[in-house]
Amino acid sequence: MPKQNRGGPGRLPVRDAVAAGGVVMRENEGRLEVAIAGRDSDGTWVFPKGTPDGPETVEQTAIREVVEETGLEVRILEPLDTTQYWFASRGVRFHKRVHFFLMEATGGDVERHDREYDVVRWVRVDEARSLLSFENYRQMLDLAIAAWKERKWGKS
Repeated sequence: MPKQNRGGPGRLPVRDAVAAGGVVMRENEGRLEVAIAGRDSDGTWVFPKGTPDGPETVEQTAIREVVEETGLEVRILEPLDTTQYWFASRGVRFHKRVHFFLMEATGGDVERHDREYDVVRWVRVDEARSLLSFENYRQMLDLAIAAWKERKWGKS
């Protein structure tokens, strides 16, 4: 259960929120690619993420959300980092932490993604950097590329 704090008079209550997601990578014809999800309504491109269902761990949440939102079957290779940000909704101020993991696709198809996003596609990592809508996602991409190369070639 997220903790809830009450500020002084006139301040919004504060709650912690947790989410988890993944940066799914693959090599295709010698090029490194990443799966990204987009919405037509606001033109955003992001990595899949979401909130835990019940007692899920962040790892379980990340896998479930990536599978649902991308249509891909995945496995976690390693943790990447945790981003955090603040937002307000319905009279509550949230401090959200999102745990991201480096993942690889083991099957599935991006055409089988759920309805949360309008399109999910594989793109070259250089193209992804220019498409991703938020700086924290570009930073997560850089961490994922470095981790992928370290795993494959033993160097960054």
